[in-house]
Amino acid sequence: MVRLLRLLLLCLLPLGPLSASEILLVGAEEQPGIRSFVAAMQQRHPQDQVHFQSVAMLPPPGQLKADTRLVLLDTAALEWRLGENAGPPALALRVSRVQAEQRLGKSRPAFLTLLWSDPPPARQLRLSRYLLPQARRIGVLYGEHSRFLLDELRQAARPLGLEIVAQEWPDLRDSRPLQNVLGNSDVLLGVDDPELYNSKSAKNVLLSSYGRQMALIGPNVGFVRAGALASTYSDQDDWLAVLDQLLAQPSARWPRSLYPTHFGVSGNQQVARALGLEAIDTATAVQALAEGEPTP
Repeated sequence: MVRLLRLLLLCLLPLGPLSASEILLVGAEEQPGIRSFVAAMQQRHPQDQVHFQSVAMLPPPGQLKADTRLVLLDTAALEWRLGENAGPPALALRVSRVQAEQRLGKSRPAFLTLLWSDPPPARQLRLSRYLLPQARRIGVLYGEHSRFLLDELRQAARPLGLEIVAQEWPDLRDSRPLQNVLGNSDVLLGVDDPELYNSKSAKNVLLSSYGRQMALIGPNVGFVRAGALASTYSDQDDWLAVLDQLLAQPSARWPRSLYPTHFGVSGNQQVARALGLEAIDTATAVQALAEGEPTP
């Protein structure tokens, strides 16, 4: 009996190290937000070797072990991984569609999976229809690097009975494009393009839309706090759930890009009251939007 137990233990011992993975999280520097994310990853993956390294302390990607599971936490980490094709596949967080278009164009390196940080355009459109069911003309301002989103928005708007009223805004000092789109729309949908929606343009966009008693949907949670009506978003727990799912698979099965399945809705109740709208029940909104999500 003792001999049998020893034999069983000898058979099981090699399985431990083989089932563990090295998960390397990469970023510019170890800030409090990154430390919190790394700690959460370590808690969720106790069987793996989860650790953080700054870009400055890492060799080129091609010198890492091929089976390392790379998670890129910021643009500095993304630039480091784009430095050469050799090296382990990587999951890139905190990259928006517009940022990827600006940096990569239409190319999508085979070693890279982009986990989009901006709200999905189709989801934002459904939020507009849910909160403002009478609105039919959706105003969209776009720039050089967000122009590519227009076709996607139009395709998503069609089955919802919505019309996209698009207006290019090449110079933020010229308010005419903003006033033109506001004058021909029922609601303004902000795309997450930092060249259009930023701290310099926020006051003009929000005051102009208020002046016409028009809601701004999006482009992100920061704008909701500043005075937009609402936006969808995904938080740290949502992204950790995505990483759990992907890291449980062979990297060969990772998609080239992905939006998180789980999300929340952020609403500005003061703005809703000012626009004569009912209070936003964010939990009910999430449930309603989830029912319209495409099935895999």
